[in-house]
Amino acid sequence: MIRTKRDGGVLSDAAIDWVIDGYTHGRVADEQMAALLMAIFLNGMSAAETTRWTAAMVGSGERFDFTALRRGGAPLALVDKHSTGGVGDKITIPLLPVVMACGAGVPQASGRGLGHTGGTLDKLESIAGFTAELSKDRIRQQLSDVGGAIFAAGELAPADRKIYALRDITATVDSTPLIASSVMSKKLAEGARALVLDVKVGRGAFLKTEAEARLLAQVMVDLGVADGVATRALLTDMNCPLGCTVGNSVEIAESLEVLAGGGPADVVELTLTLAAEMLDAAGIDGTDPAETLRDGSAMDRFRALVAAQGGDLSRPLPLGTATETVTAPQGGIMGDLDAMGVAMAAWRLGAGRAQPGDSVQSGAGVRIHRKPGEPVAAGEPLFTLYTETAERLPAALAELDGAWSVGAAAPTPRPLVLDRIG
Repeated sequence: MIRTKRDGGVLSDAAIDWVIDGYTHGRVADEQMAALLMAIFLNGMSAAETTRWTAAMVGSGERFDFTALRRGGAPLALVDKHSTGGVGDKITIPLLPVVMACGAGVPQASGRGLGHTGGTLDKLESIAGFTAELSKDRIRQQLSDVGGAIFAAGELAPADRKIYALRDITATVDSTPLIASSVMSKKLAEGARALVLDVKVGRGAFLKTEAEARLLAQVMVDLGVADGVATRALLTDMNCPLGCTVGNSVEIAESLEVLAGGGPADVVELTLTLAAEMLDAAGIDGTDPAETLRDGSAMDRFRALVAAQGGDLSRPLPLGTATETVTAPQGGIMGDLDAMGVAMAAWRLGAGRAQPGDSVQSGAGVRIHRKPGEPVAAGEPLFTLYTETAERLPAALAELDGAWSVGAAAPTPRPLVLDRIG
């Protein structure tokens, strides 16, 4: 198999099934899988190979089946969303209860952050008592009772967990077929029959160019459709952070503002756009996602979901006690914000991790007081930094240096949604 792929050949279905099963169960050595991954990285995979590789990873563990769940005598429409990761990307947190309030069920397998990209589970675990470690039976019961669950992937696609760890240390992460199969193996295993992908593009995204993002989105959409899951993707801008907070608890607080009918315009816009796509993909019509924010039904669903998973929203969210404020050197208009610079500042403050298993500070993060195009007065706050470790502040401030500007003219506005695929 290594030789075949090294020489640009095509792997058979039987070979792919064998190597995924063998590596998952320890019969294929790390050295051999590393060599095969590098050959795939260099020579790619055909659409058929990628489809089979993904199916084999799905088959390496249990595939959830919630088709027996019903609501009002009809099958519960199950739909999910996945983001490729961004800066301030807290969209899952207000989005799921909006979709739940519109009548869909949402089984959401989520992850923890690594590097500059924040993880949904890290954010939710800043809520006192919240747990993402749910059994399949508990997920099923929660879908039935409250309409949604946000949980760690656990034993879904165990081959992916093992292969990703090897890709991380062998410089084979940046491969479209390997990225697509990694994402889709977990999403196809979680039991939803419709899926919307939010593929980020720009400075704060994993994919920097629209061409790269478009290719990955199309491959993932094709994988979903081939598996019988109604799948579509949106390409969305990630040059500037989403919303006005980057971190863990600070993003939960902002999400609660959105669920209460307020919050930053870009977070509200993307939440409602993705909700409309999810409901359409699930075949649910006649509902208005925006109404769930106005009438409080989305907030009710979020509170029910958090309570079902042990969380207590009556307890204050943690916030770092060591702070630093960056002020405007002169008046003018806020220029572009470099999403990567802000993300790295939050990471330096302790909001993210360098290696899997590292701990994170729930109260670490950055609050953005002025967004691009907004007027700025000399001396007013632009950013507030939070951490529990004061010695982290200088490095975080250094990351912010050069990531923003105040000038005489507003930057050219960019659309939040760049394109739709599928």
